Amino acid sequence: MSTAPLELPADLLPADGRFGCGPSKVRPEAVQRLAEVADELLGTSHRQPRVRAEVQRLQEGLATLFGLPEGYEVLVTLGGATAFWESAAFALVDQRARHYAFGEFSGKFAAATAAAPWLEDPDVVTAEPGTRPTASPAPGCDVQAFTHNETSTGVMQHPERVDDALVLVDATSGAGGLPVDIRATDVYYFSLQKGFAAEGGLTVALLSPKAVDRIGAISASGRYIPTFLDLATALDNSRKHQTYNTPSVSTVFLAAEQVDWMLATFGDLDAVVAAQRAKADRLYGWAEARSWAAPFVTEPDARSLVVATIDLDDAVPGEQVTAVLRANGILDTEPYRKLGRNQLRVGMFPAVEAADLEAYTACVDHIVERLPG
Repeated sequence: MSTAPLELPADLLPADGRFGCGPSKVRPEAVQRLAEVADELLGTSHRQPRVRAEVQRLQEGLATLFGLPEGYEVLVTLGGATAFWESAAFALVDQRARHYAFGEFSGKFAAATAAAPWLEDPDVVTAEPGTRPTASPAPGCDVQAFTHNETSTGVMQHPERVDDALVLVDATSGAGGLPVDIRATDVYYFSLQKGFAAEGGLTVALLSPKAVDRIGAISASGRYIPTFLDLATALDNSRKHQTYNTPSVSTVFLAAEQVDWMLATFGDLDAVVAAQRAKADRLYGWAEARSWAAPFVTEPDARSLVVATIDLDDAVPGEQVTAVLRANGILDTEPYRKLGRNQLRVGMFPAVEAADLEAYTACVDHIVERLPG
């Protein structure tokens, strides 16, 4: 099949064709606001009040959105989740971590603690892609490491306390779109280029008093920690509404805009999650209604509300479908490359409009109906 000649009808196309699972759609209104303040914000010192005010706006907005309990703090630091895994191996895991691995990204933190010579080998509980492991007590482990949303497979896991270990939750693609009880977590960390519709390069961590104490104790223990990865240094700077090194100021601003928009539009995280559930139900319901498609994740409660993975029948070659979509400005719904399945992977983050998801499914229907054979 030659994909180039197939032009989708203009009335089928979504208003915005960005459905990537990271980086995600950035709202045009936020970009416009950035352009309006660029002269006074971009290219200025990140330790001066104007930029620190944006960091504070982001911190306070997130504290409101997540309903942070008394004593929790909002840490902002450089580097994405990959850098934070290294920071956690240095500054949060005392001796040994329990990891729940059920896809590409949930396994990477386990690899980081396994490679750390000052730590004991991690205890890793695995599950097949498309499923999730069950949390259980882990004697001898001082960290329980969850992944709120496995971006590679579209599986969500519900973090919970099962023992006295510190609860770390990689929420990179789940934060802001999935339900969470922050009181059940000690370190809920995420990058800003997914649910918070910004660019990459920064990580936010919501820290409990217990996590703050752990950071302080390890820092005081004499363990060598590279300054860039030192969470004690990062926390000290965050309390001043700044980062240790120069941040991407545009990322801070775009994320703060997104948080303000979420609060103004929905009011709180519960309302955001309700809107996400409605979008997810429509998309999974569309797949279930097709003879040639089905949700990859078979357990309904494990199906992500922010990243949908839809398996396609062998007679419907996904690479041809996504090639036509891309040629028509509908972007980034190819499957995760290492999963190796014939499927679509669709980002449904809060910035993605429900009407655009409806248009997306109509476009896929249009393409499949015109495939040869």
